[in-house]
Amino acid sequence: MNKTIVSLLLALGLAGAAHAAGDPAAGQGKAVVCGACHGVDGNSALANFPKLAGQGERYLLKQMQDIKSGARPVVEMTGMLEPLSEQDMADVAAYFASQKIGVGTADAALVERGQALFRGGKLAEGMPACTGCHAPDGSGIATAGYPHLGGQHAQYVAKQLTAFREGERSNDGDAMIMRDIAAKLSNKDIEALSSYVQGLH
Repeated sequence: MNKTIVSLLLALGLAGAAHAAGDPAAGQGKAVVCGACHGVDGNSALANFPKLAGQGERYLLKQMQDIKSGARPVVEMTGMLEPLSEQDMADVAAYFASQKIGVGTADAALVERGQALFRGGKLAEGMPACTGCHAPDGSGIATAGYPHLGGQHAQYVAKQLTAFREGERSNDGDAMIMRDIAAKLSNKDIEALSSYVQGLH
């Protein structure tokens, strides 16, 4: 069992090395327009726009590719990526990945429930713990393309979990991992989990 897990992680890590190498220095200049919504350093001030700082390079590049191709419709991003080449997007991803995410705070009244879901899942319903893909500190697994969640705006996380649950977001791959997980979350679960993630570091 352990050998299988190690092999899978190694394969995911090797697959992650296949994308174009981004240049953070070049990406800084190319990311200027992104700063209007996401913050100059990727720490957005508005909770409806995700923080990009400290996010895995592979994950960021995939999201940009999916948004540009239409695989992940994001109304606010309409046309924003059209002028960018594959290398431009790789550079922007590298720049934001090199920045440090600012951590928010969790609602004390929701921490217990949020922590239980993040660390323990809902095993009776077949939902694994979030830590398996997103790490105990919420840092994700960059080489596998699993996103950094710790410190992300609760409002944004809740919106994405709801979108996965309702089938409005489907760019989690053919395995439908996030859609399957989110399907097992109630509105109260999503509220608690999102709040917990916002303060996680």
